[in-house]
Order: sequence, then structure tokens, then C-alpha cells
Amino acid sequence: MASLLINIDVPHIDQGIAFYSKAFGLRLARRLGPDFAELVGAQAPIYLIKSDSGSKPFMRAASSRDYARHWTPLHLDFVVDDLEAALKRALAAGAKQEGEPSDHAYGRLVLLSDPFGHGVCLLQLNEQGYDAITTERVEL
Repeated sequence: MASLLINIDVPHIDQGIAFYSKAFGLRLARRLGPDFAELVGAQAPIYLIKSDSGSKPFMRAASSRDYARHWTPLHLDFVVDDLEAALKRALAAGAKQEGEPSDHAYGRLVLLSDPFGHGVCLLQLNEQGYDAITTERVEL
């Protein structure tokens, strides 16, 4: 089985550390140089990597990094015990709310973006969690 590491590009490493620490309760584990930091407190370590706006994400990329709000098919869900308290904390840290909290069979959800344009969600699962919408079980 593979291990999971999460890497997030940010234009300012210290602002990234401050936001993710205040908003989601993560803590700085170590710096891996002036432009690279490891945050812990989630189920997988989250690495913040300073990457300048306008820089290319890879050599032949058609577009450059842009930290305005952007859509991507990949985002982070932070599972919380108290959605309202977590939302207040995230907003105070600089997150932007992108809709009202919504109720689902599995729990409550609110969509946000971080100060760097990345989509993040807060998710408060109910007692059933995703079992409430499971249609097929696969043996692991």
C-alpha cells in the first residue's frame, strides 16, 4: 500500500503556515528549507511549498501558477466535530466561504477556499457517515 503525502503550493510560506495552523489546527513539524514546511495534525502530513505566482508548475506547462480562486478536481476535506465552530475558525484565519452549510445523508458540509485560491471543505459526518450513501461494499 502506498503512503499519502499532501503538497500544497503557496506564494508565501509563512502565510501558508499561519493559515493552515489557525484554520485547521495543524502545527508546524519542521522546515525543510526556507520555502518548504511540513505540517502535522491531519491523518497525512501536509507539505507547503513556496512557488511564485506566474511560475510554471512543470517545464512544458501551458499555463503558470495563479493564486486567484481557481477550480480543480482535487480538494481537501477537513472532517470536524463541530461545523459551526470550525467554520468560524477558518473564516477568522482568512478562508472564504463559498456557500451556506448544507445537509446531506452523511452529514453537514460547507465549501470554502483558502487565501491561495485552493478549494477546501469542512465536513461534519453524522453517526452513519458515508455508510449512509454506500451502494456497494468491496472486500479489502
